[in-house]
Amino acid sequence: MSFPHSTAAAARLGILASTGSTNADLRAHADDPAGWPHLSAILTEDQVAGRGRLDRVWTAPAGSAVALSVLLRVPGIPVAERGWIPLAAGLAMSEAVAAQLPERQVGVKWPNDVLVAGRKISGILAEATGSDTVIVGSGVNTAMTAAQLPVPTATSFAVEGVEVDIDLLVAGYLARLDAWIARLDEHGSAVASGLRDAVAARCLTLGQSVRVVLPGGAELVGEATGLGEDGCLLVTADGAEHRIAAGDIVHLRPA
Repeated sequence: MSFPHSTAAAARLGILASTGSTNADLRAHADDPAGWPHLSAILTEDQVAGRGRLDRVWTAPAGSAVALSVLLRVPGIPVAERGWIPLAAGLAMSEAVAAQLPERQVGVKWPNDVLVAGRKISGILAEATGSDTVIVGSGVNTAMTAAQLPVPTATSFAVEGVEVDIDLLVAGYLARLDAWIARLDEHGSAVASGLRDAVAARCLTLGQSVRVVLPGGAELVGEATGLGEDGCLLVTADGAEHRIAAGDIVHLRPA
């Protein structure tokens, strides 16, 4: 399969028939800015050793999903603002997915899972490598059948009855991600760039009753009320506001 639009959108695009992990592949090129500049990417439809958030394994039958990793060189973005990069990626992917599912509700479950009608179609993992480089990996369920879905709360373009144009999906995602990273770099903050407002507008978690499973195993039940200036989720529980920087979020009612 050729990817002319994606090739045009990326600074450099590597297309692999199969690989262990596109994030690992791209990490091997992180120290080569001349050969692999900002917005370089690696794409495959057969990733056999992928990894998700909280070090979970992410695998899918060959040809049923797309794995894409993007190399971002961000020396101009303040370190304190770089937590917004994975949220910007979730926003960009949700917009790219929505462009091909115009009649569905598409949004983001904080921090960056993309949901279609409340079910997950894409997940994103961002990893810092070196002082000024971030690799953003994403997986999108494309041709996965209902029987192949890993959990009942997942979906795919095929399950939604749509044959996705992968080239346009990837190109749209890259263009949107590049634009938001450029705005963040230009303005120096997610608030001034409009990124926080844009993420909030697409975030299905806000206004929800949620259960938060914290990294240590403790749980918090409350209402998701907003996003902090650093991208954390604000949850009001037991009369107090809690700032959630990491954890599993469960929506307690349909989004």
